[in-house]
Amino acid sequence: QVQLVESGGRLVQAGGSLRLSCAASGLTFSRYAMGWFRQAPGKKRDIVAGISRGGSRTNYEDSVKGRFTISRDNAKNTVYLQMNSLKPEDTAVYFCAAKSTLYDYSAYATSEYDYWGQGTQVTVSS
Repeated sequence: QVQLVESGGRLVQAGGSLRLSCAASGLTFSRYAMGWFRQAPGKKRDIVAGISRGGSRTNYEDSVKGRFTISRDNAKNTVYLQMNSLKPEDTAVYFCAAKSTLYDYSAYATSEYDYWGQGTQVTVSS
């Protein structure tokens, strides 16, 4: 079965950096667009960044542009989220997700994703 396992979440100070990883198994990774989402307490789950099958296209939520970078290594079946200049507002549970597609698109609605990981907690202190 398909499994997405996030790792790398932890407590960091504002201004610090963190890299999240999501290892995928049970799927043909190169056929899936990948996304990172986050959910803060009392809020809905929102897209943070998306990346196309081949990694040539990316999209970001406005609040993380210039600070976060999504990337993928299809040979390792892994997608990453490099987070720099972290702010307390970035505190949330971060999820990775996979969306099967024939096309090299990066932006999909939350409801379109097929598989989800369990999430990893990122806490940014001031």
